[in-house]
Amino acid sequence: MAADISFAHEFWIDTEDFQIAAEDTLLADFRNGENFRGSRLAWFDNRAVRAEAWQGAERLPLTGRAGDIPAINYMPNAEGLLQLIVQTGVDTVSYKDPEKFARFVTHKDLDISANPAPEFPLKEAYTRHVKALIAVGHGAGDDTPAGLLLEFVALKNPYTEDVSAGMPVQLLEEGNPRANAQVEVFAKSPAGGVTVSLARTDADGRALIPVTPGFHYLLDAVLLRHPTAEVVAKKSAVWHSHWAALTFAVPD
Repeated sequence: MAADISFAHEFWIDTEDFQIAAEDTLLADFRNGENFRGSRLAWFDNRAVRAEAWQGAERLPLTGRAGDIPAINYMPNAEGLLQLIVQTGVDTVSYKDPEKFARFVTHKDLDISANPAPEFPLKEAYTRHVKALIAVGHGAGDDTPAGLLLEFVALKNPYTEDVSAGMPVQLLEEGNPRANAQVEVFAKSPAGGVTVSLARTDADGRALIPVTPGFHYLLDAVLLRHPTAEVVAKKSAVWHSHWAALTFAVPD
């Protein structure tokens, strides 16, 4: 992913149809942008170093051809809740302006106070950990942890369970609850309007997201870490951000 379109922007899996018939092919896009609007990105293997479709007990690889748009063209094998799971490769962005980095840290509610003041220019590595929930046919099933470094897990199935009191989700960091983390919530109406709100996880990494029938949702959270020795050696980065995203819809 080129840094010029990815700096401080969300990356997500998007589709017009989060509910499809059992005999339909799912067409879904990689998108990069802001406020739940963004450019369609083509499939490239380094953009999806891990790409899987989970449905029930089935775990299948997602594959594509270089340059494919839409990036995902997948025929499910059965009815049920389909989890799309994608982890990108490690890319980098350079900050020359301290104020630009400060805006990013503030916007994503990242705490760097315990670390030495950064020196500029500063190179940040970033990795995306994205999921989408699709209802195939009856859409029944549960979202389950995929083992991503940072990920959202839906605690209810929005296609088959009552979420009128809110959509409960949990944010995990290496499989453990990530407490007191900011969750940015993007809600897209049937007419295409987008509203943005913030939530925060509790001590168990859980948050209850208000949802409206007929809307599409993108949840986003960011974790900033010191990079591993391998990332430092390969990318010369002094920070490594990990971005979790979850997309789903709430039926009318």
